[in-house]
Amino acid sequence: CPGRTRDPVLFMWFTMISPDSVPQSRHYAVRLRTAHAEQARFIEDTAKRKVIRAGRRGGKTVGCAILAVREFLKNRRILYATPTEEQIGTFWYEVKRALREPIDAGVYTKNETMHFIERPYTQSRIRAKAAYNADTLRGDYADLLILDEFQLMNEDAWEVVGAPMLMDNDGDAVFIYTPPSVRSAGISKAHDRRYASKLYKRAAENHGNGRWAAFHFASHANPHISQAALAEIASDMTALSYRQEIEAEDVEEIPGALWTRANIELDRVDVAPGRLDRVVVAVDPTCTRTGDEAGIVVCGKCGDHYYVIADLSLKASPDVWAKTAVDAFILYEADRIVYETNQGGEMVEHTIRTVDRHVPLRSVHASRGKITRAEPVAALAEQHRIHHVGMFPKLEDELCSFTGKPGQASPNRLDAFVYAITELHKRAPATVTAH
Repeated sequence: CPGRTRDPVLFMWFTMISPDSVPQSRHYAVRLRTAHAEQARFIEDTAKRKVIRAGRRGGKTVGCAILAVREFLKNRRILYATPTEEQIGTFWYEVKRALREPIDAGVYTKNETMHFIERPYTQSRIRAKAAYNADTLRGDYADLLILDEFQLMNEDAWEVVGAPMLMDNDGDAVFIYTPPSVRSAGISKAHDRRYASKLYKRAAENHGNGRWAAFHFASHANPHISQAALAEIASDMTALSYRQEIEAEDVEEIPGALWTRANIELDRVDVAPGRLDRVVVAVDPTCTRTGDEAGIVVCGKCGDHYYVIADLSLKASPDVWAKTAVDAFILYEADRIVYETNQGGEMVEHTIRTVDRHVPLRSVHASRGKITRAEPVAALAEQHRIHHVGMFPKLEDELCSFTGKPGQASPNRLDAFVYAITELHKRAPATVTAH
């Protein structure tokens, strides 16, 4: 690549037996990229568990390819996994490039379908595969496991399958991630969207103990990408996205947001009280099959505390979300369904009545601005009176990113949540009509 220093070349010697039984030595070049300073830091570190938090195009995948080839040359077994097949490309290209001469000479076997390179008749191998979750990672073992784009994977890929597959030879693990932005969080399969950042914190707290190591570098650390383009892209991204995607910062709290992850985590519970005073199902409807999600949130009250029991929000036609709301009413033994009438009006009531004509309903007309409606509920959360029963990643993302600034997208789950807590906390006769 232009501007790249000459890549180091390793030479491998093999003793071959010729037809006349005379041993012959041959050597083949293994061409590795020159690691930039930040890549070299995590490549050379000997910790058993490395967590790498890096910006887009920062060189984290190429660095892992260098590491994988080096470990493969020590006769180790390497498994590299990403969420999707498309994301394998860079890593697979780099290891093939590095090992091209011994592959062409038949010293190593390459399988393009299964994406592996191996030394015949040994367990030494590099394999790249897709692993969104535990099931797609099963069926193998490794001396070195590399999980790339880890923030998009289900955590069971590591906890249930990845960790046990290292037991054969006391293997090592590398976790690579870019902090999840709003764009990437939507495609994550993780139950806990902050799982990767929590793992990084654990590594940072124990860095240098021989078992854990944490590494952080921004996109700017890669000397082989255009610094001018990096400067230009700042004008194309929000400040928050730039901090996450380019600076690789784990932004826990968004300035001005009404909810904080710290408070939600502090007040989270595993189960709700055995007997709740009231339960309501709140619906923020959508009137089209292909429009926004319909927010459907179930909340309960016990004394002066409130519990988020379920988030059943979905993108579906009116008859589907109406049935979902009625089913939740029955399942959670709710007192009523609360629904917003600004969008759809009488149609919303009619749709729900089509599913169950006897279900108790209360309509809410959102006559005030979203921020004004949300603030009293946020105040209850600040008083530690709202508890999430389990985890609701998408709802929590909406809560913790909502600032009420002009132009911010309307969060449907947040709306349903606010209607539910408001109904349980107090009623506003001027804007609520019972049916």
